[in-house]
Amino acid sequence: MKERNKSRIIRSTTVLLVKKDGMTAMAGDGQVTLGETIIKGNARKVRRIHNGEILVGFAGATADAFTLLTKFETKLEQFQGQLERAAIELSKDWRTDKYLRHLEALIIVADQKTAFLISGKGDVISSDDGLLSVGSGSMYALASARALLKHTNLSAREIALESLQIAGEICIYTNSEIIVEEIN
Repeated sequence: MKERNKSRIIRSTTVLLVKKDGMTAMAGDGQVTLGETIIKGNARKVRRIHNGEILVGFAGATADAFTLLTKFETKLEQFQGQLERAAIELSKDWRTDKYLRHLEALIIVADQKTAFLISGKGDVISSDDGLLSVGSGSMYALASARALLKHTNLSAREIALESLQIAGEICIYTNSEIIVEEIN
């Protein structure tokens, strides 16, 4: 008998970060699914933390995402708001801690200058083009955002919103109840 692939596919939400012209916008849809059933349509997966100076967006298992959000806030306090240091330290803990390493979520964090996608595999990824995305519809949103960034004069906020709307038309795990947060 063949052994089944034990890695799970995270089917969740869509969160997109867009940096343009000194502005940073992060958008997330509101859909929460349990298996293949929609159980909530207006969840808030994009938040402001650290006195509104940092944006955080998450995709994956809700309890896992909130655990990571709490751990990240602790790291931010520990390192006096240094986003990159807090992201790296969270990633280290996430990868090495017996409990944390089983969490199934991804987060994007951003301040005025930098942004990172953080994963449980130890990844702390910055973007070359000012775009980061996580979740089931992330590749649809990312492709849309790249095209809009290259071929329009839309603002970071407008690109994030339009890209999420496009992803919601394609991905069954993404809806059109979109929250956008912005910092400059």
